[in-house]
Amino acid sequence: MAKKLSITPLHDRVIVKPAAAEEKTAGGIIIPDTAKEKPQRGTIVAAGPGKKDEPVTVKAGDTVLYGKYAGTEITIEGVDYLIMRESDILAIV
Repeated sequence: MAKKLSITPLHDRVIVKPAAAEEKTAGGIIIPDTAKEKPQRGTIVAAGPGKKDEPVTVKAGDTVLYGKYAGTEITIEGVDYLIMRESDILAIV
């Protein structure tokens, strides 16, 4: 995250870098690519300023949990990110 993104989210939007999908189960079974679930955890890369009466409460570097189908997938310079509203974030870890 030392590199600055060429995109800035507006209003209450945030850009999240999803965590890597699990490779193995707790029992040691390797999960094939076709059966991996989308991660529901990620790190905030950038956050907008918020709405007029509601500032954004998360900041870059926060690890967050979000809904399974939250956000829109985008690719910037070959790296996959999610852009979503702050209200789609369930918790800060």
